[in-house]
Amino acid sequence: MGPAAEPISARSPRVTAARRLTRRSARGKERRFLAEGPQAVREAVAHGTGGEPTLVEVFATAEAAERHADVVGAAAAAGAPVHLADPAVLADLSGTVTPQGLVGVCRFLDRPLAEIAAARPRLVAVLAHVRDPGNAGTVLRCADAAGADAVVLTDASVDVYNPKAVRASVGSLFHLPVAVGVPVAEAERALSGAGVRVLAADGGGDRDLDAELDAGTMGRPTAWIFGNEAWGLPEETRALADAVVRVPLHGRAESLNLATAAAVCLYASARAQRAPGGCLAPEARDTGAGTMIARSTGEG
Repeated sequence: MGPAAEPISARSPRVTAARRLTRRSARGKERRFLAEGPQAVREAVAHGTGGEPTLVEVFATAEAAERHADVVGAAAAAGAPVHLADPAVLADLSGTVTPQGLVGVCRFLDRPLAEIAAARPRLVAVLAHVRDPGNAGTVLRCADAAGADAVVLTDASVDVYNPKAVRASVGSLFHLPVAVGVPVAEAERALSGAGVRVLAADGGGDRDLDAELDAGTMGRPTAWIFGNEAWGLPEETRALADAVVRVPLHGRAESLNLATAAAVCLYASARAQRAPGGCLAPEARDTGAGTMIARSTGEG
């Protein structure tokens, strides 16, 4: 079914229910979140293919529905009702200065940590004490780009379904398994038990990333723990890791921001794992050593 001919009222129960999802408490209760923009809605449609639909419904301005007719059509074909709405309604749902005119209501995507660990992941990003939603979404995007198998957000981190985090992930939230609300010690135990080496990324680390690469230790299955934007990782979290690694600063910069440091670390692991002798090198894959976690394109 395509969009209705008349714009839906701002007082409609559907609009009211969607507006509630801008609050974390409502998201947790309903296990639904808002995804803004054509890219996010397109990914939500693809993610639900073959299982329970991820995309529940769509709100769009008439102009956005016309401009993104392919996305709106795909959503409707997947069974998600598409409601035309006034720009003020979309602005209310998006919470941005320049709304894109298209917002999807989606079901939660997170998976149990035990499921992620059981799939024997090769590269995982663990966000511990990360409070800024934009940084969380950007790290998730970096992890996706580097070919990571999963992202874990600890119970001390921001809500991954925060609208700013969803926007910053630019669709990557729909691409790989995510576990949420996990105590950091529990994450370390589960991943270590799955044969994953746990590294803490910290500017005060006693090991240098370049030295680790030169020593040939980075080709193993690895989980990187990333800490708070302002104060890094607390000592008790650093103590859980097999090693605390710093990104070398060859210039005069005082430090790197969280997302940049995460990108450097994740890509260092990705390259080492695909090099000869790494756990994702062609010879390792050819012998069937280990299994890769299924990319979340709709299963589950």
